[in-house]
Amino acid sequence: MTSLTVQRRTAGTRRRRRFSANSPSWLFAAPALVVYALVVLYPAAAGVVYAFTDWSGIGQDMSFVGLANFGALLNDEQAMGSIGNTLLLTVAIVAVQNGVGLLLALGVNAKLKSRALLRVIFFAPVVVSPVMVAFLWKYVYNPDPSAGLNGLLGLSVDWLGDPSVALWSIAGMVVWQYAGYSMVIFLAGLEGVPKELHEAAMIDGAGTFQRFRYVTWPLLAPAVTINLMLSTIGGLKLFDQIFAATNGGPGYATETLSTVLYKQAFVFGKFGYSTAIALVLALFVAAVSLVQVYYLRNREVSA
Repeated sequence: MTSLTVQRRTAGTRRRRRFSANSPSWLFAAPALVVYALVVLYPAAAGVVYAFTDWSGIGQDMSFVGLANFGALLNDEQAMGSIGNTLLLTVAIVAVQNGVGLLLALGVNAKLKSRALLRVIFFAPVVVSPVMVAFLWKYVYNPDPSAGLNGLLGLSVDWLGDPSVALWSIAGMVVWQYAGYSMVIFLAGLEGVPKELHEAAMIDGAGTFQRFRYVTWPLLAPAVTINLMLSTIGGLKLFDQIFAATNGGPGYATETLSTVLYKQAFVFGKFGYSTAIALVLALFVAAVSLVQVYYLRNREVSA
């Protein structure tokens, strides 16, 4: 092999290395970005456009109606009532789910021989389909006094048919399914608390509650942030369990924004109006999430 050939090969190798080193990194992400744009960005942008039209969901016949859909939303008693239901349901889910999740995490974090089995049992409902959970709890909420929860407690309550308790029955169903999810996140935070801090607090005479308040709770701030964010977003956009269990009934007692926009789109064929509701819901969820992030991040820093 001549020296000229060696020099040419060396120069070619250097050019390839130079091209590889100087190539824009976004080229490697381009395929994923294209798929993301087609699957996420384009439908989202199209939804924003449709929110200002009277599109029926069939064909391309539509006309621009400006803010008429949003004005109709403000005058829609069913939709406005669903906003209140959505907020009440979200507050109940966030408070109870995270409270139960924290108690479960503290329980299975103790030195129990069966803690591994208990973790699996408490987390198991999370992997079940929400629709299956709804059908399961429809049996649990059987209004027959001799069946389900009524038979167990000796009550005679129409859990899903009474407007005064139906919404809270849905909340209980959701908490049962997702409390284990919150438990796992809290458990990860608890296992990250240094044991030396607890030992030092015990030496200083701190009791169980004092150690939790002044040692464990401040260090759980990141886990609290994650759990509150996830449960809030999940509560605001809750649909599957409500649709399968009550379909928004009785009357409008369990109607939420998610069920209203579904019915407007697929029952009444008002896709323009339904996308306007979806846009309002998305903006509301984003606003609540940003406020939560700002407050909870500041709490983490102060903790």
